[in-house]
Amino acid sequence: MGGNGGSGSHATHADKRPNELLGSWFVRSGWSKGELARQVNRRARQLGANHISTDTSRVRRWLDGENPREPIPRILSELFSERFGCVVAVEDLGLRAAHQSPSTSGVDLPWTGPQTVALIGEFSRSDLMLARRGFLGSSLALSAGPSLIEPMQRWLVPSPPVPREDRETASASRRPGKLSKPELDLLESTTVMFRQWDAQCGGGLRRKAVVGQLHEVTDLLQEPQPEATTRRLFKVAAELAELAGWMSYDIGLQPTAQKYFVLALHAAKEAGDRPLGSYVLSSMSRQMIHLGRPDDALELIHLAQYGSRDCASPRTQSMLYAMEARAYANMGQPGKCKRAVRMAEDTFADAADWDEPEPDWIRFFSEAELYGENSHSFRDLAYVAGRSPTYASLAEPLMRRAVELFAQDAEHQRSYALNLIGMATVHLLQREPEQSTVLARQAMAEAKKVRSERVNTRIRKTVDTAVRDFGDLADVSELTDQLAVHLPETAEAV
Repeated sequence: MGGNGGSGSHATHADKRPNELLGSWFVRSGWSKGELARQVNRRARQLGANHISTDTSRVRRWLDGENPREPIPRILSELFSERFGCVVAVEDLGLRAAHQSPSTSGVDLPWTGPQTVALIGEFSRSDLMLARRGFLGSSLALSAGPSLIEPMQRWLVPSPPVPREDRETASASRRPGKLSKPELDLLESTTVMFRQWDAQCGGGLRRKAVVGQLHEVTDLLQEPQPEATTRRLFKVAAELAELAGWMSYDIGLQPTAQKYFVLALHAAKEAGDRPLGSYVLSSMSRQMIHLGRPDDALELIHLAQYGSRDCASPRTQSMLYAMEARAYANMGQPGKCKRAVRMAEDTFADAADWDEPEPDWIRFFSEAELYGENSHSFRDLAYVAGRSPTYASLAEPLMRRAVELFAQDAEHQRSYALNLIGMATVHLLQREPEQSTVLARQAMAEAKKVRSERVNTRIRKTVDTAVRDFGDLADVSELTDQLAVHLPETAEAV
């Protein structure tokens, strides 16, 4: 039962049972055994695992209960996740998750400064060397459920105090800091500039530049610096890692994005910046909603809210409530969703009276963004409730206001495109296909200005829905032709 197919367990035929979980995903995928074998082999070659040569009989043995060796369980997890548009973990396929060392596992990493620096340096270097559709080696996989949530909860655990003699030795060795204040200021302003580029151009254009800058910052963190400088550098590293994760998420590199978010949370903890940590967790939460795991998204948001409860500004709290509403909407809990929407609106109103300077990373959460998030919550509720016209009518005025405000905002073009698509879907829910096609065309025009696979995917899904429900209308049937012209299906360069 060995050979090149990467088989694992040598269980006897008598004690082996068919793998019903894997069988269920396989049947729903619509693939033949030969197709799955070919896809496994292709992915294995991309990972450099050239020894793997799977065939139909090997796939049959997996379905019969044989446990394949790594990296095949992880490859199967990635293939089924991509097929279904949600996280399909190794455990969901009825396959054992092999034990991994902290440096190679997805998210369960040691919470110490030196190891955080080493892991960010190692991962950013790998990304720069191997950045092609997110293949960063066979160790990279999406985490979900307890394997994601439990390690993230350690963000709340206080770091052990450094003994006084170690502190004195460290400060003595770090007095001759090599980084000047103007250089630090420049690093921070460069991060702001990268964030503006992302909002204007999407994640596909400048991702490598952000990863390169992050790698440079880890080099600086390995040099002797005064304690205050080290904290500021960790803060820069956290913001850059979050942005690298966000850009990776935006162009569809989901395991890569999650790894950067986790590393960003570690760096935010080393910086002692809990509001920044809550922002990183909100980005992770948004990714989980996108991947069809709203229960995980809610856990991450509650962790963010608890961890920053006594230090986050009203604007940051409002953003967290808005994300909480999105999670509840996708879980089909209208009462809790409406309450979170109300809390988001109320705390945003308090932001006007906040007289302390706010970090640049929360500046994106404007009135337009608040309207957009809350309208998407009601839109999502409408879908979960079987295309409910009641929730669609709640979404419509909020979405219209978001579109109006984003139309006047030259800096956030991707958000404008996403809300145009959102408005198009609301009109489809309200059975108003003509209005929907007008907005879909506008969204296509905006999408050409940004490099965002997320925007492109949402437009394609919206057009597919319009054609399925109203394909007999000339305006709607023309959308497919326009889509082929404006957004041809080509591989995205990273």
